[in-house]
Amino acid sequence: MSHALINYPHIASMVFDTPLYATPTLVQSVRSVLEPRLLGKATDLPDGINLGSDTPEEREMQHLQVVGRMAIIPVHGVLVARRGTINAACEELVSYERLRTQITAALNHEFVEEIVLDFHTGGGHAMGCKELADFIRASTATKPITALVNFAAYSAGYFLAAACSRIVCSPTAGVGSIGVIIETFEVSRMEEEAGIVFNTFFRGDHKNDGSPHEPITDQAVAEINHKLDVHYTVFTDAIAAYRGMSTDEVVSTQARLYTAEDALAAKLIDEIAPAQDAVDAIAQRYSSQSSNTGPVRSIRAQARALDAQCQL
Repeated sequence: MSHALINYPHIASMVFDTPLYATPTLVQSVRSVLEPRLLGKATDLPDGINLGSDTPEEREMQHLQVVGRMAIIPVHGVLVARRGTINAACEELVSYERLRTQITAALNHEFVEEIVLDFHTGGGHAMGCKELADFIRASTATKPITALVNFAAYSAGYFLAAACSRIVCSPTAGVGSIGVIIETFEVSRMEEEAGIVFNTFFRGDHKNDGSPHEPITDQAVAEINHKLDVHYTVFTDAIAAYRGMSTDEVVSTQARLYTAEDALAAKLIDEIAPAQDAVDAIAQRYSSQSSNTGPVRSIRAQARALDAQCQL
């Protein structure tokens, strides 16, 4: 049995029975990788699965990139509370704790005047999202933080973007999905057909809620709905506070995926501009503090690289 195989329960716990600020498409993408393996229909993991902590080489790659008095920090792929990566199906993964470390480094960097968070994500974990969003909002009092939606900031991604000083959205990009989703995983009928019986012994009435080995109970459904209500209220209240909207206005979005034009009309973003134009405009504001045009050329090169990233 491989190291990756014995970590299936850990991977599954990141997807099932946990509140997610994520689009259904993103949940389906990760589930399509896990489901056949959890059902015993596949024994391998796709290339790119890594559940361990970063190696020194990987940490070296995470060094802060400063160009044109800006720190550009990518917020790409699946957002999770802590370390570990699942980049199957062309999905990157970034943790809230890593983003906080990178933002802190940018705040403390003497040559950084502005921080740009480059978003291309369908969201991820509810756990840890608000803590990072509140940190971003507090940090805007120290240095401006621009959210560059290039090309998606959905759900948890939008939660973080809304906390920034302003949101600039590419013309063909999208934001929104202000909602929360929980999926359960049940294999009881398959186990019954295979003649497999799990006997579970526990104390505490809620200890076995949501067990995959039996049909979901009314008690478990009630608990799931309670979690959804709590996390939805946290999300909608935070967006209302960050964006100067009423909670009713936020709730009325009903987790819709907004185009750039519709998002601007709904006050979910502040500006529509191509990513390259946005970074050039920021660079221009600080150009008098640079002795040459090198940083601006670097920004253009980096923006082209960002445009080439795989799509969600």
